[in-house]
Amino acid sequence: GRMWAYTVGFTVLPHVGGFLGWFLNRKEIPAWYEKLKKPSWCPSRRVFPVAWTMLYTGMGYASYLVWNDLGGCGSKAIVPMGLYGAQLVLNWAWPPLFFGAHNLNMALIDILCLDGLAMGTLCSWYRINRLAALLLLPYLGWLAMATCLTIRIWKDNPELKAGKSD
Repeated sequence: GRMWAYTVGFTVLPHVGGFLGWFLNRKEIPAWYEKLKKPSWCPSRRVFPVAWTMLYTGMGYASYLVWNDLGGCGSKAIVPMGLYGAQLVLNWAWPPLFFGAHNLNMALIDILCLDGLAMGTLCSWYRINRLAALLLLPYLGWLAMATCLTIRIWKDNPELKAGKSD
């Protein structure tokens, strides 16, 4: 019975920060994001909640698999779960930096560091649980697109790089 609770807890955890980021910044999306110059290949706003729901679910379940294979929060879990936790914090930090603060410089730095930590997470998980590592592949693919999109928005909206001026 307890393993079920752990499975659900780990699977739901990434959604908490994702939902909070959306909730706190939801008014900035129509008010600010829509006015940005974006590339033609930018996904529709409707795609983002669906994509993030699937990505957070896969990532959360994968973290449970790794945690379980390592026998919980022992010394063997420090690096693989630490990398995961660090990348999750940067993932959650991106919306407040981008949508909330309108700080394209910090959002870009955040997502570039996030890419490295997510890649490190996948590499460290691969030796522990291959399924968990494979479950991160869609996330890394989406992050690649999100990074390219952040770079393009950063380049194409130079007046907004430093953040809110109001």
